[in-house]
Amino acid sequence: MTFKELHLIPHILKALDAQGYEQPTPIQEQSIPIVLRGKDLLACAQTGTGKTAAFSIPIIQNIFLNSMGDDSNEHKLKALILTPTRELAIQIDESITNYSKFTNIENTVVFGGVKQGKQVKALRRGVDILVATPGRLLDLMRQGHISFRDLEYFVLDEADQMLDMGFIHDIRSIIGELPKERQSLFFSATMPDSIVSLSRTILGNFQTVTIKPEQPTAERVEQKLYLVNRRNKINLLVYILETFEPKSVLVFSRTKHGADKIVKMLREDKISAEAIHGDKNQKKRQKALDIFKSGKIQILVATDIAARGIDVSNLELVVNYDLPDEAETYVHRIGRTGRANASGLAISFCTSEDVDNLRSIETLIKQKIKVDNDQPYIDDGSDYLELHVSSEQRDRRPRSSRNRNGRNNNNRRRR
Repeated sequence: MTFKELHLIPHILKALDAQGYEQPTPIQEQSIPIVLRGKDLLACAQTGTGKTAAFSIPIIQNIFLNSMGDDSNEHKLKALILTPTRELAIQIDESITNYSKFTNIENTVVFGGVKQGKQVKALRRGVDILVATPGRLLDLMRQGHISFRDLEYFVLDEADQMLDMGFIHDIRSIIGELPKERQSLFFSATMPDSIVSLSRTILGNFQTVTIKPEQPTAERVEQKLYLVNRRNKINLLVYILETFEPKSVLVFSRTKHGADKIVKMLREDKISAEAIHGDKNQKKRQKALDIFKSGKIQILVATDIAARGIDVSNLELVVNYDLPDEAETYVHRIGRTGRANASGLAISFCTSEDVDNLRSIETLIKQKIKVDNDQPYIDDGSDYLELHVSSEQRDRRPRSSRNRNGRNNNNRRRR
C-alpha cells in the first residue's frame, strides 16, 4: 500500500516524499483511515513503528480541509497531543512541522524545565496543534493562557508510560477541561489492563488497532549478558567501548546520580560522553541529545524517563549498565537499537544483586540471555553464575582472569 491509497491530500504527500517516506507502516496503514473517519481509537504498537505519523498526519489533514474557505487566517487550538517527556514532546512537534510543511497549519510545543515566556508568546500568536507535557500544560491552563473552546482532537501518546510515571491525576484534570464533543486517540507501546480501563472511561465508541511485531524486539536484537561485580562495571564498560568501537552507544543507568558518575569516570579515561536525566535542565538535555544525534559524541548515558522518546537512527549498541527493576523496561531499552526492521546489539551487566531482575526479564521475553565469557572482568564467585552458565562454559573461561582473592588481574587504575 502507498500513502496515496490512504487518500491523503497532495500537500501531505509532498511533505512525506520530502521526508523520504515511501510507504506506510502497519500502524499507519490501519490507524490513518480510522482517524480520518473521525472515530476514537485505542492503538498499540511497539516503539519505533511510526505511531507519531499515524495520529498526526490525519489530524493535520482534517484540520487543513476544515479550514479551507476560512479567510480569517486565525489559528485556534484544534488538537492537543499529551506526552510524558520533554524529549518526546519536542520530537513529535518536529515531526508535525515536517508533515504540515506545505499547509498553513501552526503548531508549537510546551514543556517544563525552561522559562515559559517564549511558549506563552507562541500560544498568543495562535496555534492549531499543541504538543505538551502534563505539568507545564496544567500551569499554563491555570494561568489562563490556553483555551480548549475550539478543541476537536485529543491524543494521549505513550499512554502506558504516562500511567507508569504517575500522571493519571494530571491526565484526568486536563481531560476534565476538554470539550465533551471531541475525537480522542490513545497510543501505547503496551496494553496493560490499566490502559484498557482508562480508555473505557475516556474514549467514546472507539476502535482498536494492535500491531504485533513480525519479529519481537527480544528476538530481533542480539542480546549478551556480562557477569561482573559492581566495582568492575566501569572497567567492563571501557573494555566494551574499546573492543567494539561502536559509533553510537546508549548506556542506561538506574539513577540520575549513577548516570553522572558513569560520565565522570568515562571522561577520566579520556572517553567523551554526556548524561541526560530529570535533574538536568531542558537546555542541557537538548544540547546533549543534539550532539549525540549529530555524531559529535558516541556515548549518551541516560535514565529511563529521560530516554523515553530518544529516536536515533542506526543506534549500534545499548548497554544496560544497571538492569532495570521492571522487565518491560528492559524490552523498551533494547528496542532503542532495534528500530523498525533493523537489527541491533544489547549488552547487559549482571551482578549478584540482579538475579531476581534477570529472572523476571527472561520470563517475560521467554528466553535465556546468553552469557558472554569472553571478557576479562567476569565474576564467577557467586551462586548466580551457576544459574546461567554451564560447566562447559565455565571451563572455557580464561583461568588468568582472576586471582585467589577474587580480584581481577586486569583491573585498571580503579579499585
